[in-house]
Amino acid sequence: MKAIEITEFGAPDVLKLAERPTPQPKAGEVLIKVAASGVNRPDVFQRKGGYAPPPGASDLPGLEVAGEIVGGTIDEKHNPFGLKIGDRVCALLAGGGYAEYAAAPLAQCLPVPKGLSDIEAASLPETFFTVWSNVFERAQLGAGEGGPNETLLVQGGSSGIGVTAIQIAHALGFRVFATAGSDDKCRACEQLGAERAINYKTEDFVEVLKSLTNDRGVDVILDMVAGNYVPRELTALADGGRIVLIATLGGAKAELNLHEILRRRLTITGSTLRPRPVEFKAKIAAQLKARVWPHLEDGRIKPVIYKVFPAAQAAEAHALMESSTHVGKIMLDWAGLTQPA
Repeated sequence: MKAIEITEFGAPDVLKLAERPTPQPKAGEVLIKVAASGVNRPDVFQRKGGYAPPPGASDLPGLEVAGEIVGGTIDEKHNPFGLKIGDRVCALLAGGGYAEYAAAPLAQCLPVPKGLSDIEAASLPETFFTVWSNVFERAQLGAGEGGPNETLLVQGGSSGIGVTAIQIAHALGFRVFATAGSDDKCRACEQLGAERAINYKTEDFVEVLKSLTNDRGVDVILDMVAGNYVPRELTALADGGRIVLIATLGGAKAELNLHEILRRRLTITGSTLRPRPVEFKAKIAAQLKARVWPHLEDGRIKPVIYKVFPAAQAAEAHALMESSTHVGKIMLDWAGLTQPA
């Protein structure tokens, strides 16, 4: 099969089209003929040498794909969605998505939502699994001291994670706020369901949030920045509020007022999805199918695709990702490169 390899750690041009053996599915896995792959920030970190794949995972980048199941053994015990050979699916991977074929745990495969293309379906798994596991499972939006009327702030609302978090929380009835780095990006966030998007380059998000919540603050903050944002986020939280960290783009260290955490019952937590076991991801898949997939099928939640590149142009896709000028997802299209199984 054709695949995109990281030939050495470095700039986007280290990504090269190469020939690789087609993966052989292990027990509990299926083989997917890939139609499209999503490009995500962790792929960039891996390309630079800062995010190694978990033991046993493919060294190829790529954490999400969509396509057709063409092989593997369908284990009915671990097949809650009734999938079969020939079905169109989207799948969360621990690696190996930048390729014509990918092996994926059956439990991490979801049927393509009705009405969605393969490109749109491939844009879902990484961000949707990440948002659900962190905002709704770990931070328990809607189940804290603020009850069902809790509010969410999404830092980096125009990113792939951001547009997903805004839409899911809005579809489920929560007030959502977001930050972004330009007025155009802020407008895009508001069109997706953010009640107010804050341009962090020209506004103080703490002051704006306090004014929008009668000085109460927000209940949950989804943060991929970290660094010196965290002390400010503590101030922006309501009593009993939670910060959930999913990346440290702004740095891995922060100086915190622990007295404020104690006095106001605040929580700082976080997680990375890639190394979690299949059993954990299977539970998230079931939640997504029950709670989110219906909104994708009725159009209330929509994939936000910024640009699609031919798979051979993965380097250009990474350069765009690093420019941070996009709103939504960047995708790779394998049409024209595919070979028979």
